[in-house]
Amino acid sequence: MVFEYKGVKLHWLGHDCFRIEGSKTLIIDPFKIERQEVDIVLVTHDHFDHCSVEDIKKIEYKTLIASVACKQLKAKFVKPGDVVDVDNVKIKAVPAYNIDKFRSPGQVFHPKQLNHVGFVIEIDNVSIYHAGDTDFIPEMKDVKADIALLPVSGTYVMTAEEATKAVEVIRPEIAIPMHFGSIVGSKQDAEKFKKLAKSKVVMLELS
Repeated sequence: MVFEYKGVKLHWLGHDCFRIEGSKTLIIDPFKIERQEVDIVLVTHDHFDHCSVEDIKKIEYKTLIASVACKQLKAKFVKPGDVVDVDNVKIKAVPAYNIDKFRSPGQVFHPKQLNHVGFVIEIDNVSIYHAGDTDFIPEMKDVKADIALLPVSGTYVMTAEEATKAVEVIRPEIAIPMHFGSIVGSKQDAEKFKKLAKSKVVMLELS
């Protein structure tokens, strides 16, 4: 299924991976993908299901932009607050971290100090926020986007209920759930989010 918004097309390739097609083509967090040809690859953080060297090798690309945590890559590295312009595509790195998702007492899965990121992408007068792996965090109040791609599965990221709080502060025109159906979470998490969210929710099928 392809979702089109003002001429920009979005394909969900599973988990947190999206292909965005406009005047340029981008892919975010490639994981278990087929071969691709794109202009820009974006990687939010260094966990295997987001920063997959094996999958990046399947992609013919011009520019690779990744969180500073992704030391295994040869990329343009960014941290929260950085802005990169690539051929009229503006890409801003924004914070992505856990507040209350713990791997062990006192140790969250995605610590703030590691500088994992989400991205706000401006392409063809459309703004798209890919949240990365994150909880509902205070910095989301500063995010402005037409489309918000939000994790909903809990465990490592926001639950469906927490993602609805993100919708309330970001106020996107369209919200699209992600981070379910692969590593953790199910379609039921996405359906719960759709039921609760106050923005229009589009649930994409795998492309």
